[in-house]
Amino acid sequence: MTKTVHDITKRTSIGAQRNPASEEAILTAAAEILREGGLSAFSIEAVARRAKAGKPTIYRWWPSKAALLLDVYHRQKGETFYADTGNTREDLIVFLETLLGFWKTSAGEVFRSIIAEAQSNPDALEALRDYAVTRCLASGVILNRGVARGEIREGLDIPLVMELFSSFCWQRLLTGRLDASREQLSHLVDAVLTGFATKDRRAQ
Repeated sequence: MTKTVHDITKRTSIGAQRNPASEEAILTAAAEILREGGLSAFSIEAVARRAKAGKPTIYRWWPSKAALLLDVYHRQKGETFYADTGNTREDLIVFLETLLGFWKTSAGEVFRSIIAEAQSNPDALEALRDYAVTRCLASGVILNRGVARGEIREGLDIPLVMELFSSFCWQRLLTGRLDASREQLSHLVDAVLTGFATKDRRAQ
């Protein structure tokens, strides 16, 4: 029988190194609380109670509420944002559509709260900064595929370019304008691509 977070009542802390069972229980408890009660119900105390974990353990692994929320958010998000259609332009449009669509769910509220907390909490800011850097690196797979296909020139600062696209999405999230049309997203992608597409691609 598969155990739930509530079945796991005794765990062993192993210092700064995360105990896999404890980590899974804490993340599962955090996700359940968010799903059932939203952000207003979310706190380290509530997560600790449901996961049957000590608050010191949680704070040792996640130094702020935002850091824990980021891990929960990322588990919800997964790695499904980098479609390979065989065309870099279309891949980028799909990436933008998918991210903006994902933020129309409760995940958007979670991510906005993380950004808000980062404005006054140094630990939250560090967690958000690290997350943003890793996501720009991960989403760079879209442009790396374009380089391999000869659509994008070599030597491009790919994380920086992906930060341009992500910044557009963040601004839309923070100003409540997630309903960008495919036409608008196409214009955005085309405007950026003309700056680093290969000469052959520009001529098409």
